Amino acid sequence: MERYQNLGGDSGVAGYEIGPDYIRVQFSDGSIYLYTCMSAGDQNIEHMKQLARNGQGLNSFINAAVRKAYARKER
Repeated sequence: MERYQNLGGDSGVAGYEIGPDYIRVQFSDGSIYLYTCMSAGDQNIEHMKQLARNGQGLNSFINAAVRKAYARKER
């Protein structure tokens, strides 16, 4: 899991892991959610990957666009 840069300073995202068709997101409370192309859509996953790499905007995007579209809660 890579550490999320949190350039905005107020994100609930702590880390992420990017795969070919998924992104796994760890939140600051320790919970981990898996978002896949099947669960959230290809465009959303690619956008989430870019936001994660940029270190800003991922938490806001999740809340606005894919909050409940995760494949599973892992922790």
